[in-house]
Amino acid sequence: MKQSKFAKKRLAVYISAALTAGLNTNVMAEEAALTETKDKEVEVIEVTGIMSSLTRSMLVKRNTSGVVDVISAEDMGKFPDTNLAESLQRITGVTVSRNNGEGSEITVRGFGPDFNLITLNGRQMPGTGNSRSYSLENLSSDGVSELIVNKTARAENPSGGLGATVNIVTMKPFSSPGEKMVISAKGIYDSSNVEGDDITPEFSGLYSNTFADDTFGVAFSFSHQQRDFQQQAANIQGRQYRPDAQLPSLDADKVIDNRDANAAAGAFFPRDMNYGIANVERERTNANIAFQYAPIESVILTLDYTMGESITGTNAIGWGQWHDYGGSIKSYELDENGTVIFADMSGNDGSYTANRDTTETNESSLGFNIEWQATDDLILSVDYHNSENKIDNGKDKGMNGTGSLVFGSDQLVTKHYDFRTGDIPQGTIFWNNGSTTLAPSEMDSHFSQFIHSPGKAEVDQLQIDGSWENPNDSALMSVKFGLARTEQTMSGSNAWSGLIGGFLFNPNYSAAFPDGMFEYNTTDGFLDEFSNGDNPIGLGYYYSFDFDEAVARSAAFLNSDLLGDDYFSTDPYREGAVKGQGSVEENTNSIYVSSLFEFELAEFPVQMSVGLRYEETAVESNVLQDVPTDVWWLKNTEWHTQYTSGENTFYTEEGDYDVLLPMLDIRVDLTDDIVARASWGKTISRAPLGNLAGGLSLSSSPGLEGRTGGQGDTDLDPYESTNLDLSLEYYYAEGSYASVGYFRKDVKNFISTRRISSQYEGIRDIAAGPRYAQALADLNAAGLSTTGEDIRLQMIANGATVNAQGYLTPNADDPLMTWNITQPFNTSDNKTVDGIEVAVQHFFGDSGFGFGANATFVDGDVEFDVDDITKVDSVADLEPQTPLTGLGDSANFQVFYEKDDLSVKVTYAWRDEYLIGVGQDQGSADAPPQFAKEFGQVDMSVNYDIDENFTVFFEGLNLNNETEQGYGRYEEQFLFARQYGSRYTLGVRYSFK
Repeated sequence: MKQSKFAKKRLAVYISAALTAGLNTNVMAEEAALTETKDKEVEVIEVTGIMSSLTRSMLVKRNTSGVVDVISAEDMGKFPDTNLAESLQRITGVTVSRNNGEGSEITVRGFGPDFNLITLNGRQMPGTGNSRSYSLENLSSDGVSELIVNKTARAENPSGGLGATVNIVTMKPFSSPGEKMVISAKGIYDSSNVEGDDITPEFSGLYSNTFADDTFGVAFSFSHQQRDFQQQAANIQGRQYRPDAQLPSLDADKVIDNRDANAAAGAFFPRDMNYGIANVERERTNANIAFQYAPIESVILTLDYTMGESITGTNAIGWGQWHDYGGSIKSYELDENGTVIFADMSGNDGSYTANRDTTETNESSLGFNIEWQATDDLILSVDYHNSENKIDNGKDKGMNGTGSLVFGSDQLVTKHYDFRTGDIPQGTIFWNNGSTTLAPSEMDSHFSQFIHSPGKAEVDQLQIDGSWENPNDSALMSVKFGLARTEQTMSGSNAWSGLIGGFLFNPNYSAAFPDGMFEYNTTDGFLDEFSNGDNPIGLGYYYSFDFDEAVARSAAFLNSDLLGDDYFSTDPYREGAVKGQGSVEENTNSIYVSSLFEFELAEFPVQMSVGLRYEETAVESNVLQDVPTDVWWLKNTEWHTQYTSGENTFYTEEGDYDVLLPMLDIRVDLTDDIVARASWGKTISRAPLGNLAGGLSLSSSPGLEGRTGGQGDTDLDPYESTNLDLSLEYYYAEGSYASVGYFRKDVKNFISTRRISSQYEGIRDIAAGPRYAQALADLNAAGLSTTGEDIRLQMIANGATVNAQGYLTPNADDPLMTWNITQPFNTSDNKTVDGIEVAVQHFFGDSGFGFGANATFVDGDVEFDVDDITKVDSVADLEPQTPLTGLGDSANFQVFYEKDDLSVKVTYAWRDEYLIGVGQDQGSADAPPQFAKEFGQVDMSVNYDIDENFTVFFEGLNLNNETEQGYGRYEEQFLFARQYGSRYTLGVRYSFK
């Protein structure tokens, strides 16, 4: 095979910089021809649009080693989707999770956000806040030229992308010399909006130019978006499993038991039933600027800065009911799996809630790069960047955190939970007033709480890289090498006011809150994309109230003179608040080398890349937290852990590990049109932050089923995957191809949790003591109900005293409380995920029509066993599971027309049901799962070029008004339903080149 060698000068370096910034591949031979024309005047004709974007992406996929997919900008300042995550889901095997109706985080081949690494121009980016996962909805697509997804191992890439490494490539002036400018403006109409502006603006601008004979350049982009919308939702915080022995003895006509022979020996009860409406205002601002300077022909200096700021303000109203069990259950019906689909329960309360949250996200990245062509064959580069990502939910002007104020009543006869028909369960309360409607005069303060939980992630990274091209005629084409130092810190803090301001309903403070404060609303149109038969979802009505008025009245009346330490305050750091602070720091030293070979085997052209990366990582965890000292009992299921300040109590733990990550890519051109690939390599993802953080945390509300806690392990090893990819690609016409691929990931060091029983000095258990036992015996002897509140009142009748805050406190003869503590550990089991990817892209000649379709089918021994509870005698016998979140099939389709001045594109993205996570907020000790139902969204865009400079465009998102739904072990175990509506934009774009 003939091998072309050439000397790189500035034009070639420009092209190389543009390519290697995103792909880290060898310089293509076509650059030789470009170098020969460097002294000639060349007219550059840029081809733009849907087809050119798809064609460029296809060519990169074809010519690059390994399995790589690319999304390219259709034109300067015009990415295929307005949201980067939505663009990425067009790639085979990539799915997105959504936040506020927008694509946010990605899952690749079944591996969720924590398993994928996001880089910006080849630099490792920090996660959003105190997290590893990066939220893509906070970064505008303006100024982005390419998204490159490396699905196979690359020695030169930073580690952390076990699923994939996604590189965001921003615009640089030397990538496209000359003066260019784009300005766009559009109006956004969100069909869900009620309280905000009907039309909100988005505008952006990009400018790029080179000067002084193209030796100096600057590129700048800016965008600002405002969006007002509403989320409607219903949710249950968790399911409580009750074994048959804990179910009440009821008359036969009060129980309908449809369980089959394989069902669990117990029942799954909903902890609550809630409905809510959130009105959201969101603003996002992004900017990027890059300076490039070539002081001499062989050196390019690049200084760039990227920033993003988003602020999201939410005012929400919620309403619902709380459920207790035991003697409060009056009747119930179970389905075949033991899930409660109807229950009649007495006691507890109904409530109406106002929530306010203002969260700001700030991200920035400042980088400097020197690229030096030391010889005709050797290029060296030094790159440094500091990047940080901060999130803070304390940006409300009236309070330093997120606030919730809860009003309601416990003056009820009974409550119904009914999920026998419809898409959403119905909660109905029968009040003592003889109706299902609570009067405003009966409304009382329940409790309030305020939380501040800011987080920050920061990366300092220095990378030194080299690329040598072999000038001799041999199979070895090039060698890449480099070393890096990466310092990553993830930190966060939390302050919780506690449940304050007259907790529960005794004594009654309804006189402080006039009837006129509560506004009656019907639920007409509420969650109307769901079916509930003839029943209105959410009881048909709810009360709303002004958050600021409720705060002012609570502060004036529920003060320390009345309530003592339980006084109302919007300060999360108030006296008696629960506070914590922690950080995890990872320092990694790495070195790599890779070589590219080209040769012929049996007359077939072969390209082979071999590489090796070695890393050493040191981990340090520092946790500052309040020290738990006692557990007090207030009412029903309200048990509260007491703390002393931990201002000087730091828990510090250290750990370390090293990894060796080899890789091998082979590409064979079977014909001019058919390419076969085989890739093998190792990749890692580091342990989740919550598992690495040391220190001990105990539940702040340790009810009888909630004596739980957790403790991290800083010495956890990372997930390590050995990967195999095989694929066949057929490029049968211009812009058209078909491909099929098989992938397999064998993952070791999966992280599971084990439960241990622990007791801590001084923390005693009222429920295990003699006073509790005597009260229970007295009630049983009298044939009376034995709910938690019944037992507490009987204890008081027997002589137990409450403290100034109304709590029962432990006695010295109460035994130490036993806590179920979960600890993470690396399992010895290997897990396997494998799957098939298929894709086709076709242009119908010169007609302007085309389509693309892809699908991924995944499987593995990493699924959650929903029936594990049916195989044991008690919850205590359950073995911890290590499922993979996000695993599920996916598919994407797009059809388009592009000819002359008109382009139209319609896309559909589908994701099958998948596991969100293990554990529910108010779930029982069996650690129940959370699943998301399948989701499919239709989007559309239309562009019309008025002339060569002006374009008008229309975009429609979620045209089918798709909704989000989730459930527990079985589909009948409803967890959430969310509705956002469709979104439309109309705009104009002006470009100058």
